[in-house]
Order: sequence, then C-alpha cells, then structure tokens
Amino acid sequence: MRIAGRRVGADAPVFIIAEACDNHMGSLDAAKEMCLQAKLAGCDCIKFQHHLPDEEMLPNVPMSSNFDIPLYEFLKRYALTLDQHEELLKHCDEIGIMYLCTPFSLKAAYELDELGVPAFKIGSGEMDDIPTLRAIAKLEKPMIVSTGMATFEEIERTYAALSSSGISFALMNCLSEYPPRYEDVNLGVIVQMRDSFPNAIIGHSDHTPDLFTTFASVALGAKIIEKHVILDKRTPGPDQAVSIDFFEMRELVDGVRKVEAALGSQKKVHQAEQGIREWAHRSIVSLVDIPAGTIISQDMVWSKRPGTGIPSYRMEEVIGQVVTRDIRANTLIAWNDLAQESL
Repeated sequence: MRIAGRRVGADAPVFIIAEACDNHMGSLDAAKEMCLQAKLAGCDCIKFQHHLPDEEMLPNVPMSSNFDIPLYEFLKRYALTLDQHEELLKHCDEIGIMYLCTPFSLKAAYELDELGVPAFKIGSGEMDDIPTLRAIAKLEKPMIVSTGMATFEEIERTYAALSSSGISFALMNCLSEYPPRYEDVNLGVIVQMRDSFPNAIIGHSDHTPDLFTTFASVALGAKIIEKHVILDKRTPGPDQAVSIDFFEMRELVDGVRKVEAALGSQKKVHQAEQGIREWAHRSIVSLVDIPAGTIISQDMVWSKRPGTGIPSYRMEEVIGQVVTRDIRANTLIAWNDLAQESL
C-alpha cells in the first residue's frame, strides 16, 4: 500500500500515526502545535477527525463515558471546521509531516477528498457501515480501518467488501475501551488477522495509557501503529485518559524502531559476537601433566575457557588418543598434540 508515495506494510518501516482526535478542544493553535510536536517526535503522520454532527448522528445520541457532555453538543462546540482542516493540511505540508483525517460521515469524506487527503482513516464505529465504506472506496484512496467493538465475522464482512472494491486497505486491531483492561487487548488477534486477511495490511490502534502493548504489537507483525496524543496530560480532552504526551511519543517512536531492528529471523554468529565467542566458549584442556606417548583418559581432560582450542563437544574424539608431546596441566589440547590429527 502506498499513501502519498509512502510505502506502508510488507517490509516497509512501521507507519506511526499520532492520533490528535479532538484533544485540541477546538483550538487551531493547539492543533498546529500538535502537528509540530508529532513531527519532532518522529511520527510519520498526524491524524485529526472531521465531524459534521448533523450528518453524523441524531442529537440525542447517548453520552459516551469519556465525555462529560453529550457527544452531539461537544462536537458542535469543539469540532474543527473544514477551513481549519485545510489550514492544518497546509501546515503539515510546510513542516513535513503527513496529514490524515477520519471522516465520520460520507459528506465529511467527500469534503476531505476535495481537500486532497491522501488516504482515509475509518473509525471503529463506521467499520461495519458497508454502504458508506463502499462509497468512500469509490474515491480510490487507501483506507485504514479500525476494528474495535467488532466480532471477527463483522471484520470478515468488511474485509470482503473492501477486497472487492479494488482499493488498498489496512485493518487495525483495536479495542474501544477508554482505557482498556490489558486482558481485553488480545494482541494475538494481530496474528489471526494476518493469517486470515492476506489482502490487508494489519496494524494496531492502541488505547492503553502506556507503551508496552504498542511494542508487543510490532513484534507480532503490526505494520501501522496509531496512538492517541495530547499536548499536556493535565489539560482536558475527550481522550485524555488514553493519550500519551509527546515526550512519551518520542519514546514510542524510538522503541518501535528498535523493536523493528530486532525482528530478524536468521540465527547466526554475528561479527560482533565472534570475539566474545572466542573467550566464552569451552575447549578441551589438560587437567594433569600428560607425558608424550600417554593414551588420554577421561580423568585427564575437561572443558575450560577460552574457546580457541578443540571444541568441548569433540571430547569423545580426543579420549583414547595418544599424545605426541609432553603436555603440562591446564593447557589447551591441540589436534597436532595427538597421534591421529585428522580426527
């Protein structure tokens, strides 16, 4: 999958998204600062949300546990306008970080498409809205879809719909608890999704208040990471309880890159290990003085460091051999000390 020319998935580096959500509380200045801090933290992308409340919901939608006022009222008060999104997109272009945005209605998707967003991030609540997903897919841009609150059968249905659309897409393992219980995160689903959905890039959208499950998800194969961010965890925000600050985001980026670097699967002796191997491994050593012509018995030799002599695993080949010179106690045995050197 390519987003704005950037390769995502397969053997590409993990794509790291800073999810600003609505933690800017309607302040364009705060949103711009979040863009800058995401860039400085090393994120690949910062993502916002485009809400058109009357297109998105009925006014009497039940209040979510992470809001202290009804969601409809909150969005009317704090959601960014389309003009503000356009300004943020331009700001991101200027500072060199990708801008993405989640449309929470089909009209919002059309408006973002007109702005020129390179891809769409779809929230968990819209994951099973197949008619809307198919309509957005017709815009022929990559799609990243979160899968919180979903059964595996529902994810399969969305996967089938997007696969038939012909677009590139990703599915994000996700848990819509704010914050979640660790026993509910189910990181093993990442492996199951990788095996079950070969046409999709698999990622992880993390709502835990720390970094541990994010690192584990990368080790399990997640190729996209999304993490909520806030400028200051002491300030209000609808997702404040599940957000990290940008100091922590720097740690996340650094940790993800280190985990990636550690994911090799070829077991070998690395060049940096060779010197340690030479002193740390064991060789066959004389325990007593052994005169020339003596047949070596088990009680005359054992293994000690360094590992520059005959390897200890060849002990049975040495026992029973005749020594060709006097060997003093505590000396490395060499093949040319033995009558049958070829062994």
